[in-house]
Amino acid sequence: MAHRLARTLWPAFIAACALELLVFAFVDPLQLQWASGEPAAGWTRQAVYSAAFFAFWGVCLGACVLTRLLGRTPAELNAVA
Repeated sequence: MAHRLARTLWPAFIAACALELLVFAFVDPLQLQWASGEPAAGWTRQAVYSAAFFAFWGVCLGACVLTRLLGRTPAELNAVA
């Protein structure tokens, strides 16, 4: 079980790191605004970096889980765990 979990979490972590590097190489966290146009007041750069990283990790984790689910055979899907 731990090995399967690691095979899903680790690629998502690496992808989130790459996304973090790419996005914040070009975006200043203090210039970000909410969808309403308000600045993200009260957030430090570190808070924006952290929140963005976990958001990226969550999206990448979802993609990894979906990939693993779609890669299973019908026998694996129908087996009782």
